[in-house]
Amino acid sequence: MIVTFDLFSALTDTRTGASRTIGAIARRRGWSQTGEELYDRWDACNKAAQRTAEHPTSFRDVSLDALAEAYGALGVDPALAGADLGELHAGVGDWPLWPDVAAAVAAVAEQARVGLLSNVDDDLARLTRAHALVDPTLVLSSQRLGAFKPDPRIYAAAVDAAAPDRLVHVAASARDVRGALEAGIDVVRLVRPGHAVDPDGPAPAHEVTDAADLPSVLRDLTAGRG
Repeated sequence: MIVTFDLFSALTDTRTGASRTIGAIARRRGWSQTGEELYDRWDACNKAAQRTAEHPTSFRDVSLDALAEAYGALGVDPALAGADLGELHAGVGDWPLWPDVAAAVAAVAEQARVGLLSNVDDDLARLTRAHALVDPTLVLSSQRLGAFKPDPRIYAAAVDAAAPDRLVHVAASARDVRGALEAGIDVVRLVRPGHAVDPDGPAPAHEVTDAADLPSVLRDLTAGRG
């Protein structure tokens, strides 16, 4: 079995980490917006752009366009987006993991190979704290797989990359849970603050509120009880 985790929702408290960085930029420039306001608008633009992005567009390209769009909507000069994205991405190694992650991923690794399935460029993934917890050969990025979530092609490519092993994906965001389920992948939803299930999509059969519960769910799946 191969278990992949979503990098920026299931494993990383991205909102806290990125808001801290972009909030410092805002204070330095005397902007009125908080880091959380800037991050939330950027995140919404980013997710919308990823729905239509096509390879060979990079995660950095999508993120840059999204940040410029967010800045424009908030009355900030979009021309500043390039330098600010560089600062955001340079600091990704400081973005915190959720408190339950390190021990839980280590426990999962005792019964399965562990990787990432993420809309990200490979060089950025390597900078994250989560990268050190997984098998580096199983970093299944949008750059490597040639598509962005929730495009069905990224999930199909992930299944091919995992073959002949069974793939189980641990997801937190609504689009990732729905995308993986609709692609026929076994999904365990890891409940995280700010994320919900898409009410128009399929309901996950497996859900945990603490990553420490993942090994028992995976044992049930291995035994055919899920």
